Amino acid sequence: MMISIGFVSAILGDKTLEEVIDIAAKHRFGCVELMCWPVGIAERRYAGVTHIDVDALTPARVREIKKLTASKGVSISGLGYYPNTLDEDAEKRKFYAAHLKKVIEGAAALGVPVVNTFIGRIPSKDLEYNFRLFEKVWPPIIRHAERKGVKVAIENCPMYFTGDEWPAGKNLAYCPAIFRRMFASIPSEHFGLNFDPSHFVWQHMDYLKPLKEFKERLFHIHIKDAKVEKERLDDVGILATPLQYHSPRLPGMGDVDWGRFMSTLYEVGYRGPACVEVEDRNYEGGPDDVLAALVQSRAYMSQFIP
Repeated sequence: MMISIGFVSAILGDKTLEEVIDIAAKHRFGCVELMCWPVGIAERRYAGVTHIDVDALTPARVREIKKLTASKGVSISGLGYYPNTLDEDAEKRKFYAAHLKKVIEGAAALGVPVVNTFIGRIPSKDLEYNFRLFEKVWPPIIRHAERKGVKVAIENCPMYFTGDEWPAGKNLAYCPAIFRRMFASIPSEHFGLNFDPSHFVWQHMDYLKPLKEFKERLFHIHIKDAKVEKERLDDVGILATPLQYHSPRLPGMGDVDWGRFMSTLYEVGYRGPACVEVEDRNYEGGPDDVLAALVQSRAYMSQFIP
């Protein structure tokens, strides 16, 4: 079994599910991570996209989706929903957790093995405060995933890019020290990582060591690159909001060594999905640019994945 190249559907927010799967099949992607935000709710860039509405996922719709993906030879790598489940507003926390559970139920109905998400965080509160909140909010979510036979994969993005996310970001799970603590607190085989090396690049961290230490927790991979602008970093310093000194890039156009990254994945035995996540502003001029970004990324990664 080989690693399967896919893409994250958020960049195709103006397309229907059927169009997304058609694009994947036409351009030889093996899988797609499909976004499952509540219909009509968008809180930031790349959020609010709904390619599967889990609130309307009837048995008939499940059959339609399974038939569609089977006929095109494209699998669903995971369902994606990335809210701040530790939001300071208790009502928002309740809503986010409830919808996340619906996404888990949707994955179970569709036979999709993984749901990708964030832990969340209150940026103005310290680590200990947030961890206590995590220990209240998250065990019931993982127990629900266990009952449904679905794995939950946490992306390692700090979600610290804009002023409202200052000073600590909106996702607790951004470094190995916190991964260890999370998995010690919730030692479930259904709780793991959706690992994206680009977030470790701009944090000036080793993005290969975690693949070895947490190899049993690697449920899903995001393929995104990042370019650190050293002159800007020298000017603004690491305490600046990160987008002042780095930019998301397509694979091969940033600072990730993809040969070493993919080699390490194979070394540790990972054989799951690896989905391109397009957030490169140089490819946002229109639909043709977005399609070019996907095709270019597929072509580049094919040297590492047949």
